[in-house]
Amino acid sequence: MSTGNLVKMANQIGSFFETMQDHDQALSDIVSHLKRYWDPRMRRALLEHVAQEGGTDLSPIVLEAVNRHQARLAENANVHS
Repeated sequence: MSTGNLVKMANQIGSFFETMQDHDQALSDIVSHLKRYWDPRMRRALLEHVAQEGGTDLSPIVLEAVNRHQARLAENANVHS
């Protein structure tokens, strides 16, 4: 799957959770969704994209969630955080 598609899907997930009143819970829920429904290779590609490109094409809430919870996203994705 292309990085562009991963970014688009991650931003759609972020858009859904962005409306939550509890910002910290929204960040955690984004990561939980990515852990639950994304293949480890998809998570690894997203983390690598953020590490290499800065993730500037991600929505602010998704980028914050990825940066804050890198270790959780990297679990079982063969990524060293």
